Amino acid sequence: MRQIFFDTETTGLSPETGDRVIEIGCVELVNRRLTGNNKHFYLNPERKNSEDAVKIHGLTDEFLADKPLFAAVADELMEYLAGAEVIIHNAAFDVGFLNEELRRIGRPRFIEQVGRVTDSLLMAREMFPGKSNSLDALCKRLEVDNTNRTLHGALLDAGLLAEVYIRMTRGQESLVIDAVGEGAHAIDAAPIDYAAFDLIVLEPTPEEAAAHELMLAELDKASGGKTAWREIEA
Repeated sequence: MRQIFFDTETTGLSPETGDRVIEIGCVELVNRRLTGNNKHFYLNPERKNSEDAVKIHGLTDEFLADKPLFAAVADELMEYLAGAEVIIHNAAFDVGFLNEELRRIGRPRFIEQVGRVTDSLLMAREMFPGKSNSLDALCKRLEVDNTNRTLHGALLDAGLLAEVYIRMTRGQESLVIDAVGEGAHAIDAAPIDYAAFDLIVLEPTPEEAAAHELMLAELDKASGGKTAWREIEA
């Protein structure tokens, strides 16, 4: 299962009136493990940033002046995203901008070139109704360290979103880079007849049982009371 956590920074809020994408960040997970195979682009928007946007992301016109145009990275980006589940926080915003960038260079719309788009903001609203579900709010609620987020950044925010998503969907404490992708090899193993073995059941110690209960409580907190183990026990 290949998932890409995706974020952009832009010159403003409205692609319809000419605002452009200036940064793209992508973080890859395969089978729910970080691979390190990420993508990050700064882009020349061919127009000035709004002052309010610069206050958010800190990317000045001078910094972006020598960066490539979107057309120069489009093939690399879309080939990287193709076939993956692309997870975006407030997907309508980013997809709207990408559709405009793709339209300018005569390419199909974003959703037509990727496998699937999932909006993590909608997921969060279902899990935490009536609460703030911004990325910062979710980081605080799910205890994801975002102390380095003094300014918005596409790659930084994509990484934070990956941490938030894992905790929302599985309660996992953190993400680690695993040996998947290039260099990983499948291992062929002969089938084993387990009927020939006696099953040994080890009862947990009181300390292990207490640690188990603590973990279930943390999973309940992270999943909004949707821990499957609790349902099985019931």
